Amino acid sequence: MTDPTASSPGTARTSATVGAPVHVSAQDARRVAFAAFVGTALEWYDYFLFGTAAALVFNRLYFSTLDPAAATLASFATFGVGFVARPVGAVVFGAVGDRIGRRPALLITVVLIGAATGLIGLLPDYTAIGVAAPTLLVLLRLAQGVAVGGEWGGAVTLAVEHAPPDQRGRYAALPQLGSPVGTLMSSGAFALVLLLTDATFDSWGWRLPFLAAFPLLVVAFYIRRRVEESPVFDQMLAQEADRPKIPAGEVFTHAWVRLVVAIAAAFLGVGGFYVLTTFAISYGVDTLGLSRSLMVNATLVAAVVEMAVIVLFGRIADRLGPGRVTLWGGLASAVLALPVFALLTTRSPVAVVLAISVGIAALSVAYAVTGALLAELFPARYRYSGVALAYNIAGALSGFLPFIATAMTSSIGDDPWVPATLLIAVSLVTAVGGFVGERMRVRDEVVVD
Repeated sequence: MTDPTASSPGTARTSATVGAPVHVSAQDARRVAFAAFVGTALEWYDYFLFGTAAALVFNRLYFSTLDPAAATLASFATFGVGFVARPVGAVVFGAVGDRIGRRPALLITVVLIGAATGLIGLLPDYTAIGVAAPTLLVLLRLAQGVAVGGEWGGAVTLAVEHAPPDQRGRYAALPQLGSPVGTLMSSGAFALVLLLTDATFDSWGWRLPFLAAFPLLVVAFYIRRRVEESPVFDQMLAQEADRPKIPAGEVFTHAWVRLVVAIAAAFLGVGGFYVLTTFAISYGVDTLGLSRSLMVNATLVAAVVEMAVIVLFGRIADRLGPGRVTLWGGLASAVLALPVFALLTTRSPVAVVLAISVGIAALSVAYAVTGALLAELFPARYRYSGVALAYNIAGALSGFLPFIATAMTSSIGDDPWVPATLLIAVSLVTAVGGFVGERMRVRDEVVVD
């Protein structure tokens, strides 16, 4: 790796490789990026399934001894356990990825979340095994969270380290497609089983989307198993004997400034998404009196728009740099925040779909290049750990944003500028992260075959 800038505490630009440049090929880059996308799509499909089931069925089948309100709270608390587990997964699989290899870590994560999700589909309910049912549900959710915590950071790291240096933006954008694709897959799966009668759905229909994780796991594992280890990691192993014993520890002690910048850069793509989906659905239904189906359909349309934006701006990042794209994406989201929420208050179905789609499109500009920027903020020595920690800490912080937005509208008022203010703040944090991050990028020395 080369480093044109001087180092300072917390911003060390340590070279992870010295000597001969790493050789990569466009063909390998495409194959690896596709494998990263497939695995990430599966993991987000599994992860989002739980959220849908928590709202529709878990409260009644696994917390049936509680009153309806308490059962719903318990169900969503179980959903929240996954967010707590994600930083743990970042530490655990970051260590595997930085010490043993990116590829082994990603094989483990895809098996773990696929198996955990499939087992949820086989889990007896409270009436069958009593308190063991919710206990096992929590444990399986923890497994999902740990796996997701290690998945994304490894996927983008592997994609970036296989890519030609002038095309890292487009290849790092492919794993980002896993989120909207996973959303569409999980929503579509539940839409199909909801066509069953209520009794059939409660009896076994809800289990089908979870059981589908088993064959999807086989496909994802097969594709990932054919991927070679990162050439940057192989080069590092050949030239550097003192691999970090605790990579996450090195991130916190030697690259804490980089970590803060990376968290800021990732904040909008994760937190803004929750504001414009989780909170916006609640705001639209409970405050504006809009139908649930309208709000859910708006998010599905937005997911399709998000995919197009991710592909487009992944390519643009190769010309402008991922930090600059993050900066402009953050500013665009800040400017559009108030118009988006103002459109929601019109209660027009067309305006509602347009509002959510525009809002998601704006924040997806920054999200499209999050992988490329974060991967280039950390040297290869502890890149997997740094990327995973930054993204999942941002995710853990973002989990509180719907609660904060709800508290703000309850205490201040439900005018559109109230939630828009929160989205503007999140957007500006990411804009600053992009501005600073562009100037801290670490470059790998690579040769395109």
